[in-house]
Amino acid sequence: MVKFLLWLILLVLCWPLAIVALLAYPLIWLLLLPFRLIGIAVGAVLDLVWSLVTLPARLIRAIGRA
Repeated sequence: MVKFLLWLILLVLCWPLAIVALLAYPLIWLLLLPFRLIGIAVGAVLDLVWSLVTLPARLIRAIGRA
């Protein structure tokens, strides 16, 4: 909602720039999509590594409760 309100303000102040921004937004989103996918993959790998590192402590804790 905030982005839309900012775009409306830009439309009032400088309508050609607002139209260019409206047309450029999907292109920029497509250009940044691979970086988002890489970020998701790196986050998943780091979560996996963290799970493997903390696995012995979780196993010892689980055995201690039993």
